[in-house]
Amino acid sequence: MIKRARRLSIGSIGSIGQFFKYMAGGNLYFWSGYAVFALGFSVLHWSWWGAKIAADIVGWTLNYIVQRYWAFAGPSRQLSEIKHIGRYLFIETIGFGLDYAVIGGLNHIGVTPYVGFFVSAGFFTVWSYLWYKHWVFPAPASKKLAID
Repeated sequence: MIKRARRLSIGSIGSIGQFFKYMAGGNLYFWSGYAVFALGFSVLHWSWWGAKIAADIVGWTLNYIVQRYWAFAGPSRQLSEIKHIGRYLFIETIGFGLDYAVIGGLNHIGVTPYVGFFVSAGFFTVWSYLWYKHWVFPAPASKKLAID
């Protein structure tokens, strides 16, 4: 029982640390994208979706680097780089559609896309973490099972 409690507390600390690293990447994605969106939408007068596409390209690139090489880095990830990238692009493509539906829907009812970014980010904080942790950047099977 004591070994189990000790193992859970050490694992929990690692998960909390990983989540904070994930949040750092998420913040980089959000704020870099927000800045690119503001430049495109408010300064260059692009449509909201054109500015959002440019924002996503910048944000996705920076986020992938942080998530892959820092938040979910490990000495023995079982997938190749191409598989990680493929999974990342697949899940982000689904997220892309959902994100644009949220922001576009809110914009349609009169809510500025700037507010839509925050609404969408709340949902995607949880959505992306779960997908990244369990599918995009999964830990090796031996790391998932903490058997003494």
